[in-house]
Parts: sequence; structure tokens; C-alpha cells
Amino acid sequence: MRPESRTSSGLNHQRSTVNRLSAENVTLAYDQRVIAEQLSVEIPDNSFTVIVGPNACGKSTLLRALSRMLKPSEGRVLLDGQVIQSMPAKKVARTLGLLPQSSVAPDGITVADLVGRGRYPHQGILRQWSAEDERVVQESMRQTGVAELGDRYVDELSGGQRQRVWIAMALAQQTPLLLLDEPTTFLDIQHQIDVLDLCAELHEEQGRTLVAVLHDLNHAARYATHLIALREGRVIAEGAPKDIVTAELVEEVFGLRCQVVDDPETGTPLVVPAARKARAERAGGKVAATEAS
Repeated sequence: MRPESRTSSGLNHQRSTVNRLSAENVTLAYDQRVIAEQLSVEIPDNSFTVIVGPNACGKSTLLRALSRMLKPSEGRVLLDGQVIQSMPAKKVARTLGLLPQSSVAPDGITVADLVGRGRYPHQGILRQWSAEDERVVQESMRQTGVAELGDRYVDELSGGQRQRVWIAMALAQQTPLLLLDEPTTFLDIQHQIDVLDLCAELHEEQGRTLVAVLHDLNHAARYATHLIALREGRVIAEGAPKDIVTAELVEEVFGLRCQVVDDPETGTPLVVPAARKARAERAGGKVAATEAS
């Protein structure tokens, strides 16, 4: 069942089930600088949720809190009904994988060795590297299209290849939830689509719950099953892209005048910004109307 949509002017419906990952009334801050206050979100199970919004609105900060990387100064993040900060790190790592921004690999490490580090949460004093670990690593590299790069050094790879290797490492954790912070940053358009296609496959074919921060609203509308739009640390709207992506929402969240049409390839919402001249004329009309009043 698709989650009900929520907008800043609409009704917030209660969901009938408890989702595995949520934030309840969290206040998030860096060095006492508050980024978000009294923020609540639920990540629908088995969804591909994408968080969008303008720069510095709290997207990555929220993702860091959901992944246990940032402790809320108020409120709580729940994973499977438990406060995530109170859970053992390895237990969290067996449930939730994180691909942070601008990951940097150790010098001189090969692709296979880096992907193998994704198996760390499954290791222990009585459980060392096994044939099952090797199988999972090889399968993760195959799924991400880097199997033939196993012996290559990570620092020799292109940006798109490196991003796929990091995703392979996250897959090797075998977590049902996977969080990705701007996974398409610094990639050319072809590699952006490759990475997002891979994310869609993980969601559709393996049933994983994905949460990603993306800058490109059209990419978000095309790939997400659930969209969360933030502005200044507040949820302005959330729901299925076709239910919430409107010209009014884009202007409210991003301050951009546009038209929203159907994507000719997918039928999903496609944001077409107004031409510069049209934006200037509309802005001039607004000023004139204000002065006249």
C-alpha cells in the first residue's frame, strides 16, 4: 500500500503499520547551530525514498541522523523500534548500510579488498572469513558491474567505477536498508543514470529499502517511490512523486518558477524551469503590482 502524501497545507494521515526506520521530533545541530528542529519522518518499508531540497536545508544532516552518524540533540531515531543510538554498532551495521558523500579509499587497496570490508559486521572472534563471505563479495561485485576490476587499485578507477565499488561494499553488508548521500555527485550524466538504475534494481528486484539524498529533482521524481521535500529543516511535502511534485511545490521549496509536465519516457513528473526572460517578466510584474498597491 502506497503511503499517504503529506503537504504543508494538507492532512498528515497516520500509517497503519510501523516502519523500520523513523525519526521522531528530532532537533539536529552542528556545534550548537541548529539545522532542523522538531523534525519527524518515517521511511516507508520496501520503498526507494529520495530526500530533496535546496542547499543547506538539512538533507544530508537528516540522513546522517537516520544512519546513527549524528546524534539528535532532542528527539530520537528508531530502527526496528529501538533507539538507534542505544544499539550496538555491529547490530546497526547488519541492518543499515551507509554510502556517505565523497568516500575515500585507503591508499593501495584493491577493489576486492575494499568490497570485502563490507563483511566486517558479520565477523567476530568465533567467525572469521569464510566461503560465504567470498561468495557475497563476488556477487556484490557482479551486481554492480565491477567483477572484472577485482584486482585493480581503487585509486586507478574512474569516478563512476569508484562509486560502483563503494555501492558493492555497501551491498556486501547485506543490509535490508541502504542509505546513500548524494550518490551521483561528481559523475557525468551517463554514470549518474547507471548508478540510479542500479539503485532502482536493488529496490525492485531485491526488495531493499533505499533512502537517498539527490540534488536533481527530475532524477528524484523519476526514480523515487516516495519523495520527501525539505526546506529550512522542515518537511514541506512527502508522498509519491506524481502526487506532490507540482509547480507550486517547486516554487515553495526551491524558489523556482516552472512547469511540471509528464516525462515522455516514464510518465513521471518532469520539471521544466521557466525561461530567464519569462522569470524576469514575472518578477517585474510582481514588483509593479506591489508598488501599485
